[in-house]
Amino acid sequence: MEQASAAAVTDARGIVTGWSDGARRLTGYPAEEVVGRSARELLAEDPPDRALAALTGTVVLRHRDGSPVTLGLRAQPVLGADGTPNGYVITADRPGEGETTLAGQAFQQASVSMSVFDTRQHYLRLNDTACRVMGVPEEALLGRHFPESVENAEYSRGFHSNLRQVAETGRPVRYESFTGAPALNREHAWTTEMWPVRDASGEVTGVALVALDSSDQYWARQRLALLNEASAAIGTTLDVVRTAEELVELLVPRYADFASVDLLDWVLGADEPPTVLTGDFLLRRIAHGSATEGTPEAAVRLGGADVYPAYSPPARALRQGRAVLSQAGEPDFMRWVAERNARAPAGGPQRRGAHSVLAVPLRARGTTLGVAVGVRIANPEDYGDDDAVLAEELASRAAVCIDNARRFARERTTALALQHSLLPRDLPGQAVVEVAHRYLPSGSVAGIGGDWFDVIPLSGSRVALVVGDVVGHGIASSATMGRLCTAVRTLADVDLPPDELLTHLDDLVTHLASDDTDEEAAELGATCLYAVYDPVSRRLTLAAAGHPPPALVLPDGTARLIPLTAGPPLGVGGLPFEASEVELPEGAVVALYTDGLIEDRDRDVDHATDELCRALTARTDTLDALCDTVLKAVLPEEPSDDVALLLARTRALGADRVATWDVTPDPAHVAATRQAATEQLTAWGLDEAAFVTELVVSELVTNAIRYGEPPIQLRLIRDRTLICEVSDGSSTSPHLRRAHVFDEGGRGLLLVAQLTQRWGSRQTGSGKTIWAEQTLIPD
Repeated sequence: MEQASAAAVTDARGIVTGWSDGARRLTGYPAEEVVGRSARELLAEDPPDRALAALTGTVVLRHRDGSPVTLGLRAQPVLGADGTPNGYVITADRPGEGETTLAGQAFQQASVSMSVFDTRQHYLRLNDTACRVMGVPEEALLGRHFPESVENAEYSRGFHSNLRQVAETGRPVRYESFTGAPALNREHAWTTEMWPVRDASGEVTGVALVALDSSDQYWARQRLALLNEASAAIGTTLDVVRTAEELVELLVPRYADFASVDLLDWVLGADEPPTVLTGDFLLRRIAHGSATEGTPEAAVRLGGADVYPAYSPPARALRQGRAVLSQAGEPDFMRWVAERNARAPAGGPQRRGAHSVLAVPLRARGTTLGVAVGVRIANPEDYGDDDAVLAEELASRAAVCIDNARRFARERTTALALQHSLLPRDLPGQAVVEVAHRYLPSGSVAGIGGDWFDVIPLSGSRVALVVGDVVGHGIASSATMGRLCTAVRTLADVDLPPDELLTHLDDLVTHLASDDTDEEAAELGATCLYAVYDPVSRRLTLAAAGHPPPALVLPDGTARLIPLTAGPPLGVGGLPFEASEVELPEGAVVALYTDGLIEDRDRDVDHATDELCRALTARTDTLDALCDTVLKAVLPEEPSDDVALLLARTRALGADRVATWDVTPDPAHVAATRQAATEQLTAWGLDEAAFVTELVVSELVTNAIRYGEPPIQLRLIRDRTLICEVSDGSSTSPHLRRAHVFDEGGRGLLLVAQLTQRWGSRQTGSGKTIWAEQTLIPD
């Protein structure tokens, strides 16, 4: 008791039985004037009930000179043999006076918040740090029940529950929480430890606690969690705008009350990046978001362009290449906010509370793409250096994703432009087929594929229908597609049968793959379907290289696949291709397509093929409308591959438009053959073409008799052009040559070439056919 600053002893009835010298110094009463009297006679006012219940609290005594003395009292019961209190030892300190013991001083001056409660959760002691956190002096809390001193919130209820648990179980508790405090202007993270205080007998007499402010560690963990989340949340698509939106969604509302992403115009176009960034900056708003509904803080609309003056935080960030912090009170900050407010409706009231701005450049691969801006309005914390480091890390990750999306968009645009330049724009008009087509580039991240189609006019009013698909995606596939498309046209001009044409095309793909050393080229491959329709015989001859078979819609409305033997894909090499032949009625529709129409990882090919056949039977006014109907019925909402569709409705050339003569292999019969051709032209009303036709018939028949082999046949076809064909049993093809001055022959084919629109020869199963076309004057 001698260590106490003041002490007194009372019996169970409250009669003073002991009085220390320290008590005399505090109250002025010597021991002889107090001992034997009731302790209540010394009070200037009744103590609070909670202080009596808790045996601790602040009371007011009457000094011997009559003045009031405020003291902090603590009572400890003196227990008898039966365990009931026989009296009390009371110690007192004057509020505000320092602790007299080393242990008391250490408790009172500790830099962490420390408190002591009794087993019924009444305050017994608080150190100076705890009082600062609570925002009230110790005497205002001593003896009070904890729930009375705080608001009824989840954190308070949890704290109270833990106090009771420690008092009831006698086991310590450690837990973390994130909450505010009455005297703090923002929420803090706390690590709280509670442990039981026991007397000599081991009975729990109170609960002590220490609360550590772990806000720095908490925010560090939050920043790491945000970075980890950013790696999964930013860059989920190869779309520039969506990537910017993902960055904004990550920042708002936990990191910023308002955030925006603005990009330099060249990022969204085809221009090269500027070499130096100086002065004012023209930026385009790509994404913004706000903790307030409707984003009222935005002074620039989405997609709109704005000039950022050189003094503004975004412009400074772009120019310096690092994060820029700007706070309320700084001249440039106030000037920039005022300029923004002046442009907003009603003076931008939502922005008036803005007090801190963080602008960070979006840089990827050494190139500046734009700037991200975060603004704090409702959040009272200003941005600090740790926030700048976090923002730069987030911006760096987002910038790489934006740059990837930009590069993908540019490559996709380039590949699409290349592909469209190689695909036929206006298919040549044909008398024998009516065509319609659709090409849908893939929207997947794999990029544009190598699908193509073509309609190639051949000799004899025949037409070739082609559709193909190059393995892979991107510019390389589009370039390969262009090579194959050109090769097919070249081989078609030679008039090769479908199976032979695919054999030559297979050799070409094999050579292309072997000539390139990089891995992508080594995997070069393609599929192709080549079909030739003859309107005279009404036969469709076709061959496939790993390509799905075409569908056929008959005039009666039924649809089916055309059976054919599918050869290996182009580039395999060494395997044969087989041609199939089918006779078509006039008005039949042939549908050629790439595998993207019916194949998908989530669809059954057979089911998709059945859907295709059903869709082709739909009644439509035009083939164009039928194309749209098929795509709508068969394709999923987001196709994973390119799709090419080519529809061709057949027409036939009747016997009234074709005339055929067998020619006797004797020069004496040339005149009769020429006369028969002239009479046929007269019957067709084509007398104006008689002169040229006589010359062509005479030259071609004479050459067949002289250099060819029987049988010899002459055929005239009246289509959009007048076609003259002479067939013989020899496989030797003629060629133009320049005749010398004294040569008696050699000028016939030269005249034919000069007088006709075009001429050529093709190999047949029994020899060759020489043909020439004349332009007819429209009726």
